[in-house]
Amino acid sequence: MPRSAKSAPAPAFPCFRPEALTFLRNLARHNDRAWFQPRKAQFEAELREPLLAIVHKVTGAMVDFAPNHVRPAEKSVFRIYRDTRFSADKRPYKTHVAAWWTHTGFEKTSGAGYYFHVSPKEVIVAAGSYMPEKDQLAAIRHWLLDHHEEFRKLLRGAKVRKLYDEFEGNALMRPPKGFPSEHPGMDLIRCRQWGLAATLPAQTALREDLADLLIRYFKVAAPVVDALNTPLAAALLPKRRVLFGLR
Repeated sequence: MPRSAKSAPAPAFPCFRPEALTFLRNLARHNDRAWFQPRKAQFEAELREPLLAIVHKVTGAMVDFAPNHVRPAEKSVFRIYRDTRFSADKRPYKTHVAAWWTHTGFEKTSGAGYYFHVSPKEVIVAAGSYMPEKDQLAAIRHWLLDHHEEFRKLLRGAKVRKLYDEFEGNALMRPPKGFPSEHPGMDLIRCRQWGLAATLPAQTALREDLADLLIRYFKVAAPVVDALNTPLAAALLPKRRVLFGLR
């Protein structure tokens, strides 16, 4: 056997051990660098490496049902460090680990995608468009003017209702400016985000089939995510050149 093969570390198994949840509980109580830095290797072994393994397996399955969301696992995993620059809360670390599979081309914006996180209290699985930028918000709302019925049908699908607890809309109290108030899809158009979410017990993170569970949830949500990305992906298409005023 080649020497390099002997020294190569074994890949992490795609699930968490109980020590992962214990680490997050302790981090919530000791959220400072003095506590975290001496335990960074433990964080890597118990949380980051298993998380990467889970994300890698889920991403491999996405080739079949969400090919536009396939990207390196490292690109989907969120950092444990909080951005405290504009926050009164200066605690340096998040108390959960998470991943987000964005649509290709939306790496620096939101779009619609897939998300999950693990905390000592819960596992959250979600899919949809959260905090869309102004132009994306308008694009989805205008798309819903003509497609609200088909989108509503996706949300009411039996498999969606079975797996997901709620639809997260964060709706405005009034119709957005420029949209007809009596439109039959106004309940969807008033939304500021469009997302499906399921909250599972924290012990779900310890299941050996966690990655398979996420794949099942994401596959069911894929038509909803694809629908939301339809008006957004159009902006990613190359512009046709105009010659002599003709297209």
